[in-house]
Amino acid sequence: MDLPFLVLVLTLVGFGLVMLGSASGAVALYRRGDAFAYLRPQLLYAAMGIAGLWLASRVDYHIYHKLAWPLLALSLVLLTAVLFMPEYNGCKRWLVLPGVGTLQPSEIAKFAVVLVFSHIISLNHDRMRSFAVGVLPFVLVLGVVAILMLLEPHLSGTVLILSIGAVLMFVGGTGLRWFMLAGAGGAAAIGTAIVLMPELVPYAADRLNSWLDPFADPLGDGHQTIQSLYAIGSGGAAGLGLGNSRQKHLFVPEPQNDFIFSILCEELGFLGACAVILLFSALLWRGITLAAHAPDRFGALLVVGFVVQVALQAVLNIAVVTNTIPNTGISLPFFSSGGTSLILLLAEMGVMVNIGRNGERVAQQREQMRAQREAARAEREAELARKTIDLASARAARTEQ
Repeated sequence: MDLPFLVLVLTLVGFGLVMLGSASGAVALYRRGDAFAYLRPQLLYAAMGIAGLWLASRVDYHIYHKLAWPLLALSLVLLTAVLFMPEYNGCKRWLVLPGVGTLQPSEIAKFAVVLVFSHIISLNHDRMRSFAVGVLPFVLVLGVVAILMLLEPHLSGTVLILSIGAVLMFVGGTGLRWFMLAGAGGAAAIGTAIVLMPELVPYAADRLNSWLDPFADPLGDGHQTIQSLYAIGSGGAAGLGLGNSRQKHLFVPEPQNDFIFSILCEELGFLGACAVILLFSALLWRGITLAAHAPDRFGALLVVGFVVQVALQAVLNIAVVTNTIPNTGISLPFFSSGGTSLILLLAEMGVMVNIGRNGERVAQQREQMRAQREAARAEREAELARKTIDLASARAARTEQ
């Protein structure tokens, strides 16, 4: 088992729970009359996720060859069903499950896309440069998923899934010329989406304008970004101290979710922000190491897909919080409130642990085979040396006679 990787994952989970408890207390008390209304269920989700991590680490990852397409079909059904749910903050991203809570189908779609892409590439890796194998099936899958997510609308999730798919295609061997054509096709798709779904235009335009000049509408579209920047700037080098944020007291909208990183910066300062970035960077590095030592192509692609998902999502969230890119609404992995995301993330980490364990076993088997070959070669050389000595002795005896 890759102990450093597991320690990194559990550190991120623990750090995330501490920050969620600190960032969500005020808004939870205001909205629900209970300061632990967000932390309490998140603790349960974390426990379920860790159980899922353990279970996934014990199941041979090759079973996902069989589960890839059924899971994608399930995610498409759920992405369709969510369009009939009530809106929340102008979006339809959550399925309401009476007596249970909510479910975010886009999180399942991320998992399914990684499985399907890894499955297709591993079975057809020698034909990935052709259009029929290396491009068409991936474009069809991404196209359907992206359209359903844009209808929610969920722009950041769409960008994330498209990016994950592109990385897997590139690593899998899709020809570079197809990526150049995809750029042109993407521009055409955006134009088509504007024509067919004009309601997306004001949504995207508002986000873009609030990014370029958030202070133009400080009480409207720019409010969230402005308050986030105030929180980050207030933290300084070492922060105000854990639990001492001022901006979390109903100034920063959604401090328990998309903008939890701004509260982290305010309470733990630049040093705390660097610590989080270093943890995600270390997780990415360990993931790349696991992929390099995976026992087969399928395992390597799964690891790449999962670790790229975490890294890209973290980068996008931090970029949004710091106003580096337009505000698109994306959570910070392991930190933001959300059961579906945390449970599936930990399950994905469990799959990576299983791949790492299989890689270690294969490496040990190869080392044993190498040692056996070395021993056999040494024995042959020793036998040859004995025969040479015997032959020399026989010749010397004949000479003396």
